[in-house]
Amino acid sequence: YDISGSLTFDGQDLQKIPIEERARKGIFLAFQYPLEIPGVNTNIFLKTSLNAIRKARGEKELDAIEFLKLVKQKAKELKFDEEKLNRQLNVGFSGGEKKNEILQMSMLAPKLSILDETDSGLDIDALKIVADGVNTLRNKNNSFLIITHYQRLLDYIKPDFVHVLMNGKIIRSGGPELAIELEKKGYESFN
Repeated sequence: YDISGSLTFDGQDLQKIPIEERARKGIFLAFQYPLEIPGVNTNIFLKTSLNAIRKARGEKELDAIEFLKLVKQKAKELKFDEEKLNRQLNVGFSGGEKKNEILQMSMLAPKLSILDETDSGLDIDALKIVADGVNTLRNKNNSFLIITHYQRLLDYIKPDFVHVLMNGKIIRSGGPELAIELEKKGYESFN
C-alpha cells in the first residue's frame, strides 16, 4: 500500500515518534494474534509496562506489593486466571492471550485503545469477557477503535460510530445501525 496523509493524536503526528513514545502518550494496541514471548514473565512485563507509563505521566511507580494487589484485582474483575500471571507472556495461554491483552489495557488505562480483530477466534464466553473489559474501561476520557468484520462483538459493545473501510478508504460512516445493515447486506452492497 502507498500510505499518504498523517496520523495525528493529541496534536502530534504519530508517524514521527517512536512506538514507545506512542505508548507513553496513552495509545494501546491489542493484536488479532498476540505473540508468545518466551522468557518474559507476564507479571514482570505488566509491572514494567505500567511503571513506565506511570513515570511518563509523572505518577509514582508501584512497588511489588502495590502492583500485585492491583493486578490481582484487575485479573479477578476480568475473570483472568491468576495462575497465568506467573507464566511466560502468552505462552501456553490456549486462547487466553486476548484476555491478557484486555488485562494489559485495564492496567495501563490508555487514552486510545485499538483492538485489531480481538474477536477473531474467541468463543462466546471469551468474547463476553473481552466486551465486558472494554465496557468497564469505557469512559469520557478514553476512546476505542475496534476493528472487526463481525457484528457479534458489537452485540456486546455498542459503538458510538461505525466506519466501513474498503480498499484503504472509509466509504461510509454512521451509527450502530450501519453495522447491522452491513451484516445483513454484505460489503458488496456498499460498492
